[in-house]
Formats: sequence, structure tokens, C-alpha cells
Amino acid sequence: MIEANKLGKVFEEFTAVHNLSLNVPAGQLLALLGPNGAGKTTTVRMLGAILRPTSGSAQINGYDVVQQADKVRHDIGMLTEQPGLYLRMSGLEYLLFYGRLYGLSDAEIKKRGLAMFERFDMAGQADRRLGQYSKGMRQKVGLIRAMLHNPSVLLLDEPTSAMDPHSAKLVRDAIRELREDKRTVILCTHNLAEAEMLADSIAIIKKGTIVAQGSTAVLKQQLLGQPQLEVRVDRHLNGEIGEIGQLVTVEAVLGDTIRYRTENPDATNPELVRCLGGLGLGVISLQPISQSLEQVYLRVVADKEESADFAD
Repeated sequence: MIEANKLGKVFEEFTAVHNLSLNVPAGQLLALLGPNGAGKTTTVRMLGAILRPTSGSAQINGYDVVQQADKVRHDIGMLTEQPGLYLRMSGLEYLLFYGRLYGLSDAEIKKRGLAMFERFDMAGQADRRLGQYSKGMRQKVGLIRAMLHNPSVLLLDEPTSAMDPHSAKLVRDAIRELREDKRTVILCTHNLAEAEMLADSIAIIKKGTIVAQGSTAVLKQQLLGQPQLEVRVDRHLNGEIGEIGQLVTVEAVLGDTIRYRTENPDATNPELVRCLGGLGLGVISLQPISQSLEQVYLRVVADKEESADFAD
């Protein structure tokens, strides 16, 4: 549904995006992560047929973003970090203005618009001027506008920025429902928990190039290594592990707890429990230690030479 092949954008002597390739199937959500200035917004603007690529190509729903830009713009819903609201209009007037551009009837615009105002906890606010809205409310109106014409592809740049937790949850729920309805989404966000919660796959961009791409599980395996687990026993170990080191890779012994890694926990954990029992130790708990997307992200964007070449 979304394809980019060696996409590049140069502004005079500055290269914003270089040799960027990605593929997002229908119904999938790709979270595009990266530090400020990495090229996320430039990439989204090229995919949305707003900026013309300097090199490479991209297609949205089979339409070329350069040769068939009008068709691309009709097929996408786009929310930028600054949604460009006309503050002297009311919320409904704003939706009518944009809905007519997409060929929707006024009746359909009002029906869809008011339903989404209610969905986003803004019932009764459609007749107020946008200038009277909070920043979070304005962001929600921008998202409503992007969804108004029922697009097959959504390009969302920081859709929950400036929102309170309740509003952000409403927007995340809406994005999740859109994905489940087989719409395709690219989500740019600095909220790593949000990305991990919503995304089918992650792409991390650094200096205009994708440096890591894949599912969260795949990236954790590639960049953080084997899953880490910990077992807690019924007495202090004094740093001693006995025969346990022959079964697993022990990383730390902390009082009554052993932290370790293993390639095959399904096979190793039962052996470990039996070994501990043979040593006279009772197992109180055995559980994995959560490895977060934040750890993956920080590893990739760390300002070290060796982090520049990770790929799926």
C-alpha cells in the first residue's frame, strides 16, 4: 500500500533524506521513529505528494507520488505536527471547507464530522471557533479532518502531541480501529510507548536513512540480544551460582535473585528449576525482564559509529 524505493531529498547543499526504502502492506501500521532533524517529516511530506523527491520513487496505493500526485492526495489522510487550522472558523465550518474539496456533500460532512466530534469527547464543540479550542482540541480537529473522507492511507505526524492522557487514549483507540479496518498508517511519534502499543513494525531513521527496521520483537532480538530472565529463590545466594552457570548465561546475582539469558527458555527453564532444587533452593518466582522499545531506540540512535549500519 505504501512503497518507497531509494527515496532522497536534497535542499540546496543539505541532504534531508538519502536512499530510503520501505514497504507497508495494507492494514499495517509502521511507526517512524528518529531524533529531531532525522528526516521523518520530510519523508512523510514526500509520501504525501507535498514535496517532490530529488531521487528515488514512491507509490501510495499504486499511484506514483510525482506522476499521479492528485490521486495520491485524494487517497491519503494527512496530519502534520502543525495542522494549519483557520482559527476564525468554527470546527464544523472548517470540516465543511475541507470536505467539499474532497467532493463530499454537506450532509455527509456533517454526519461524519459530528460523529467524530462525539467520538473524540468533543460533543457540542463543533460550533465554537477554532481559536477558542485548546491545543489538544485543535490537534483532534486536525485528525478528524484527515479521516473525514475515509482515506485508505493515513500519514500521521505526532497525532497525540499536547493532548491530555484521556484524549491521547481516544486518538490511539481510533488509530487502532482504523488499522483493524485494513487502513494503512505511518505514524511519526516521539512517544515510544505509543509506538510499541500500536505498531506492527518499526523503522528508525537517522540522518535521513533508515538504520533499523522490523517488528519490535525482531529489533529487540537483533539489538538487545537474547531475552533476559530472572529467578528468585528462598535464600540469599552470597553471589554463588554453583552449576547454574553451565545451563544459562548468568548476568548478575543480586541477593536471592539470578538474572540470566538463554537461547531456548522452554528447554532451559525446567532444567534450571531442577538444578536449583538439587542445590536445596526453592524457586519463589521465575519471569522475563521486560526489554523496552526505548532501549532499542537509544541503542540505534546513540552517537556511535557502530550503530549506523543496523538493518532488518
